[in-house]
Parts: sequence; structure tokens; C-alpha cells
Amino acid sequence: MKRKLLLAILLLIIASQVPFAYRRYRLRKLQIAIQQLSAQQVPADSENQYVDYKGVIHVHSFLGGHSTGTFSELIAAAKANGLDFVIMTEHPQSNFDTSAMTLNGVHDDILFINGNEVVTANNDRLLLIPGASDAATDSTRATQEIVEEQKRNGGLSFVAYPSESESWRSTAATGVEVYNLFTNAREIRPITMFFDGLWSYRSYADLMFANFFSRPAANLQQWDAAMLERKNKSIAIAGNDAHSNIGASLNDGSGKQLIGLKLDPYERSFRVVRTHVLIRKGIGLTRDSLLEALALGHCYISFDIFSNATGFDFSISNSDKTMGDDATVEAQTRLSVRTPVPSRIALLKNGDFIEQRSGTTVEFAINGPGIYRAEVYLDSLPGPVTGQPWIISNPIYLQ
Repeated sequence: MKRKLLLAILLLIIASQVPFAYRRYRLRKLQIAIQQLSAQQVPADSENQYVDYKGVIHVHSFLGGHSTGTFSELIAAAKANGLDFVIMTEHPQSNFDTSAMTLNGVHDDILFINGNEVVTANNDRLLLIPGASDAATDSTRATQEIVEEQKRNGGLSFVAYPSESESWRSTAATGVEVYNLFTNAREIRPITMFFDGLWSYRSYADLMFANFFSRPAANLQQWDAAMLERKNKSIAIAGNDAHSNIGASLNDGSGKQLIGLKLDPYERSFRVVRTHVLIRKGIGLTRDSLLEALALGHCYISFDIFSNATGFDFSISNSDKTMGDDATVEAQTRLSVRTPVPSRIALLKNGDFIEQRSGTTVEFAINGPGIYRAEVYLDSLPGPVTGQPWIISNPIYLQ
């Protein structure tokens, strides 16, 4: 009887691991497909009037109290990923100015910009770029007041966690963090992540992200609706929300790590999702040119873990109008999309999918005025990525 019971338990344990073994198999297939896709990468269009700079936004260090990440770790991770810029968003502290103390300026050829993440009296979360010396008092101030002050000072304000914030749609914030890596990761069930880790972490630590990645449908819907309601621009960015604080370690008395495992090191977070910014040729990447490009909406979101999106272009054919720009609809107006690898390109108008085409260069005829944006999908990649977006563009506003 005992032997039968033990056999039954053993069979039950084996059966419970079959899904995780299959998930590991899927990640192996995905890795092979990504490698094959990268071999099809098309060089960026040399005639494009813009240079594509990739970076990450919404990054924390030890200064904010929710991370143990050091400046040296941040710089090394950005360098390893070939990033052009990193925008810091430190949590404020009442006793010192975290925005003044964080990374700022050029370090190891990477541009860092200091910023803050604040919670307003309206319970909205804002990313202030650059940060402010009085950010610790923003919890007592209205969202609109902070947004207006930031604008007067030449800064930007992006709404973080839009589904959790309350009054941002009635403000004039620069834009919205339509995707947040940390928020997406919170949807993972701990027991699922534990067994996924046992099966896949050693070989496919980065690609484990694909198991829980999903299109941020609710945030995109809110963003599209806000633009229609307010009848003005709202710039979409991705938030890495990088803390490098999930894992376990054993340290000595000086704090030096002896052994440990970190599930969200900066290097991995910076590899998953990025915000690409387009700056006109000849200007170069500087603090001012980066902030201006973000303010104009000359940027797009890409999940570069699946393929490097550098070279993506969404513009009005035969013009210098690109993402974030306004234009008047004319009889010959067409929207052009170029991708660095074969893709399925979906065109949206006022938040609704209206047409899709496949290839690396496609054009769409315009059906009247509206807010047009593109989403790009890599249908050649197998599950669990199938049907999930690779690129989310900012809109072109046609009058």
C-alpha cells in the first residue's frame, strides 16, 4: 500500500512538472526563432532625416530607499546593452535631494538625466524629468499644479501607472507610461515563477519574460481616450521601473555579497523594453535635444528583447513629418511604416484597428482626419510571443 501511495505521489509530481518542461521547450524554440529573425535585420534607411537613439526611462538606485542598486551597476548595465541614454526617476527623500544626487550627465559615453517619481495629493504618480529639489513636498500638491510648474521650468511630466492614478486625464501632463515592466511582472503567480525558474532560469533567464508579457490593452485604451477627450497630444513612453531589488543573497558584515540570485538585474531590465527617441541628423544626443524630442513625441516603444527595433520609422510619405507631428490631410497623404525585419504592421485611428499589412516597408492610404498610430507584430516568432506587440509608435495627428 505504501509503495502504491509513493508511486502515485511520484506520478503526480512528474505530471505537475510537464507544463513547465513544455514552457522551457517553448522558450528554446523562441530563442532559435529570434536568432533566425536577427539574421534578416535590414540596415536603417540612410535617407531618414532622424537618428534613432535607444534608452530606458523610469530607473531607481539606492537613493530612493526601494533599491540596493549602485551607480556602477547602472552604468555597466547600460553599457552592456549599448544604450544611448538612461533617465533616472528617484523616489524623493525628505532630508536630501535625490534628483541632485543621482546620475546626471555623460558617464562612459551614456547620457544620464536626473529625475523623480512622485505621488501627488490627487494620488497620481508622476515622473518628473528633470527632477526637482522640492519633490518631497509634491505629496501635498495637486497634480495639475505640479504639471504646470514642471512645464514652466522647461521640464516634462509623465503619468506612471495610469490605471492606478485617478485624475491625470484632466491634466496637461506631457504624456503617459503606457507600459510598465514592473506592473506586468506583478501579474506572475509566485508558484509559477518558482517552477519556471527551476526549469528555465539557467538557460533562458531573459526570455522568461515572454511567459508573462502581454499587450498593455487597458493603458493603451485610456491613452487613446485621453487624447480624444483632451484634443491635444499625449506622448507614450515605456517604464522599465528598474529597481534591481528582487532576489536573495548572503552578505558579509561590510555588505559585500558572498552568494546570491537576482531576478531583475539592471542589465536584464534594460534589455527587455526600451524607449527609442528620434533626433534630427546633425544635432546629436544632448540633454536638451533628448528632452525636446520626447516633448515632441518623436519616439516609440519597443520590446527589443525580441528584436532590435532601431531603424523603425512611422511617418508621412514624402515629407519630414514623423511620430508626434501635426499635419493637414490632403488627397495624396499616405502614411509610411518601415521596420528592420519582416513584420505585421497594424494601423490604428483614434484607438481603433483599421488596417494591417505585412513586410518591411508599407504604406497606408488615409481615411480622413484623426489620430493615427502603428503597432508592429512579429508573427514569425512562436508562442508565447505570438500576437503580442513588438513596437508601439506615438501618433501622427492629422487635421
